[in-house]
Formats: sequence, structure tokens, C-alpha cells
Amino acid sequence: MKIYISADIEGITGVVTWQQCGAPTSEHYDWGFARRMMTHDVNAAIRGARAGGATEIVVKDSHNVSLNLLIDELESGVELISGSRPGVDGMMEGINSSFDGCFLVGYHGMAGTTEGVMEHTISGRVHRLWVNEIERGEMGLSAFAAGRHGVPLLFVSSDDKGVAEASDLVDGVETVTTKFGMGRYMARLRHPSVVGVEIEARAERAVGLKLRPSEASGQQVVRLELNRSEEADFSSQLHGWKRLDAYTIEQEFADWATAHVGIRRAISFAG
Repeated sequence: MKIYISADIEGITGVVTWQQCGAPTSEHYDWGFARRMMTHDVNAAIRGARAGGATEIVVKDSHNVSLNLLIDELESGVELISGSRPGVDGMMEGINSSFDGCFLVGYHGMAGTTEGVMEHTISGRVHRLWVNEIERGEMGLSAFAAGRHGVPLLFVSSDDKGVAEASDLVDGVETVTTKFGMGRYMARLRHPSVVGVEIEARAERAVGLKLRPSEASGQQVVRLELNRSEEADFSSQLHGWKRLDAYTIEQEFADWATAHVGIRRAISFAG
């Protein structure tokens, strides 16, 4: 049994602001705490997966420049994908058809999620993202990236708003609520000792689930609404994008792989 874990940080236990979890700079003065808690949640998921029968686990560090997790602080025997580069699968780089399932640990709600802690979609430049007329966030993008390889999403940990999004995305997915969002930068936090035990138990249960991969087959129509008109000025210059209004661009892609690359490229170019 082979499990792939993609770990973000905004949905991790105990974290509520960018100052805690942005990047290793003086501006993000409490990043060390967020990094420690990210390791706590990921390790709980690893232990649970192993208890459920996983014999091989690969962890993908998926926050910011992906240099948050330290290999020597993770449970022994796992492999860590660290660092960043452009790729077809984004936050799921390294996943392939050899995996039996995937976990999303510490993910967050999509841009526009009411009272979602640090809600966003890839970048603060994004106001809304639709794929085939359905709003999507990073959970959706990651689930479809896994589904492209035939790998089902089995487990998600996030704040309560992110958990609701995950449950809407995949029927029957195992979830753990790390905190209860009370605003973009405020939450009622659950204690790590409680969350860790729950992650371990539900990750163990998740390994035994028989869920279908999240497949996005055929043509993909992507509509991207940015926060500022000058961001759309830039991204609309990329080949294939059609400008709908001051803030919104749209493109039809032949398949999910090209759509995923196109989405990330447009968001990056908007900056």
C-alpha cells in the first residue's frame, strides 16, 4: 500500500496568520512555530497511514517555496519532496499511478470562503476560480491532479470551512477539523494533543477506503477572476486567454493537465 501526502500550512493546527506561516523571513516572525506544527500534523498522518497498512509513504512539502518540513524531523522511513519548480501537477508533483491513495494535510478553503482561515487559491491575486462552471480551490486542483493518475483522495485536514469544502468535493473522504474559522485571521483552535490523535485515527481509517479518483475528463473551461484589473492586463496577454471584463479571463483547454498548467501560469504572470 503506497500513500502520497501533500502538506500545506494554512490549515495546520494552531496557525491563524501569515506572520506565522508565510516564509522564513523576518516579516513572518513566528514561522518556526508553524513549521513545527506542520511537522506535528504530517507525522500524525504518517503514523495513521502506517497503522492502516501503508508500506510506502511519500510526503510533498507544498507551502510557499516548499522548504518547511525537515526530513530528519519526519517519521523514519518516509521520503520527502522538498523545494519547488514548475510542473504539471503543482502541489502534487511526484504523484503517479503507483500510489493507492493521497492525503491533503493542512490545506485551506478556496478564495472567497466565508470565515475561512487565510482562505485563498494559490495566490492572493485570485478572487475566484471556476473550472467547468464550478468554483475550485487548491483542494480541487490537487484532487484532480491525483485523479489524472487514477489516485483517489482519501483524507483531508483543514479548518472547519476547508473540511466542508473537502466533503463536498469527495463523498466519503475522511477529514479532521484542526480549528474553527472565525474570520480570515481568527480561529478557535483545537489543542495539538487532540488533533494529533484524531489525524492518526482517521488517517488509519482512510487507507482502507475504496473511493473513486476525482477525474476531470475532456475539455476544461477555466474562468479566472483576479483582484485587480492590471493583473488581468498581464495574464490576458498569455496565449489562448480571452478577456471577459476588467478582472476576468477565460480559456478552454483540451484536458486537465494543460488546464492545470494554464491556471498556475496565468496566476503567476498576473504578478
